Amino acid sequence: MAKHIFVTGGVASSLGKGITASSLGRLLKQRGLKVVLQKLDPYINVDPGTMNPFEHGEVFVTDDGSETDLDLGHYERFVDVSLRRPSSVTTGSIYQAVIARERKGDYLGKTVQVIPHVTDEIKARIKAIATDDVDVVITEVGGTVGDIEILPFLEAIRQFRKDVGRNNVCYIHLTLIPYLGTSGEQKTKPTQHSVTELRSRGIQPDVIVTRSDKPLAPGLKEKISMLADVSEAAVVSAVDLDNIYRVPQALHEEGLDDYVLGLLQFDKDKYPLDLAVWNAMAEKSASPKRTVTIGIIGKYINLADAYLSVVEALKHGGLFYDTKVDIELISAEQITPMLAESTLAGLDGIVIPGGFGNRGIEGKIAAASYSREHGLPCLGICLGLQTMVIDVARNIAGLEGAHSREFSEESQYPVIDLMEEQRSVANMGGTMRLGAYVARLRPGTQVATIYGEEIVSERHRHRFEVNPRYKQRLEDAGLVCSGLSPDGSLVEFIELPGHPYWIGTQAHPEFKSRPDRPHPLFRELVAAALTYAAEEAKSEISDLGTEAEEFQNVRVPL
Repeated sequence: MAKHIFVTGGVASSLGKGITASSLGRLLKQRGLKVVLQKLDPYINVDPGTMNPFEHGEVFVTDDGSETDLDLGHYERFVDVSLRRPSSVTTGSIYQAVIARERKGDYLGKTVQVIPHVTDEIKARIKAIATDDVDVVITEVGGTVGDIEILPFLEAIRQFRKDVGRNNVCYIHLTLIPYLGTSGEQKTKPTQHSVTELRSRGIQPDVIVTRSDKPLAPGLKEKISMLADVSEAAVVSAVDLDNIYRVPQALHEEGLDDYVLGLLQFDKDKYPLDLAVWNAMAEKSASPKRTVTIGIIGKYINLADAYLSVVEALKHGGLFYDTKVDIELISAEQITPMLAESTLAGLDGIVIPGGFGNRGIEGKIAAASYSREHGLPCLGICLGLQTMVIDVARNIAGLEGAHSREFSEESQYPVIDLMEEQRSVANMGGTMRLGAYVARLRPGTQVATIYGEEIVSERHRHRFEVNPRYKQRLEDAGLVCSGLSPDGSLVEFIELPGHPYWIGTQAHPEFKSRPDRPHPLFRELVAAALTYAAEEAKSEISDLGTEAEEFQNVRVPL
């Protein structure tokens, strides 16, 4: 029977429940336990797929095509698991299911209520991922204790301990310990109030994880222990770190995994921890040997979480080459053909990520064009591939005014378009290609060399495709369609021969990158950026040498 860990938060949002859950999951996995994670989100949207990234950050996509909260990305990166639809639960999906059952008559005429019908549905979702091969289920409850939206979830997890047995459930509660400069003290009062609020909902936390910008002052653990009615060993200090991949080690040093295992009655001697490889990776990231600068040409740069997986995948590629990747978020709206050089100068590579809508599209095309003309390494993702295709169509293939049907119904050359079968579907999500799709790579291409195989699977989230009517015209202009769908109808990868790295993919490879196993496309983008940076430095040195010689020649003799 699987054991269950529930992670809640209080005082403030963005305390790091997702990172804490992910880090604990990694610790338990490194002890040999099979771990699966889940997020309960309180918003009424069925999923975050229709949310603006400014609202909720990036939309993470799983292999089975679920559009989920970005915390599932943390779960996958830390624990190195491929999660599925049951790992993402929202209030909207719960009520949708309950109402559908009521319409079918499944409740036999009873009045449908939050208790028991909504809470039973929540509990059923939690139990659904506790399959026979799972040892521990970690479930994060989104939102903050005290929010009205999460009350049904709190009630469901309160009941859960009664349903499965006290020794099979652990409640972990994250709180904030603020430092007040005026008094020069760390304050525990917010934690006290948060725990009181949680207990008023019938949940006594087993572990308190305190978030702070510095270690807890002497005596505070004892104070929190007494006021929250937990063992002092159950008060875990989680201090801000400059690298999230150091969090598992920090939590282990605080004894979190040992305490949780004891609480859930696992034999700790039977499950020794081996964190050597993970710690080596984390330490390596703390002292890189070199640095490159890569720009993300985006539309949602005011919220870094909108490109969270892209940022992390770039860092993973840097780790592989012992390199720090400095990331610049650049607004696509600021880039024009005239300003591209001044905007992109100083970068060693760029990523043109996915997105929807017309805003900033010409800037993305200008960035693709500049990188192509100047040998700047470029990785286009989803919409990024499409802008690269538009650039080639306009500027090499002679298709003046070429565009995507998404942005221009009037274009004479819609090189990006909906497929026929998609046009009849009115539902916003109905035309999307979501989840894992297989592609066949052309032997001998740069992409095939990077992957090291000819059949690959990547996750997708898009509606428009490269128009097959223009595929031959684009290839005649020099573009290589280096990966196609198995039936050959859809373009999945493109590249430009002779360019150090000008590669586009219709997929989202960032979702499958891991810190100890970087995605090949990001890994080799960093390699290309390193080469580009070295060549630029060599060129600058050469220029300086020429100037010095000229100066020597014009010196006035004494």
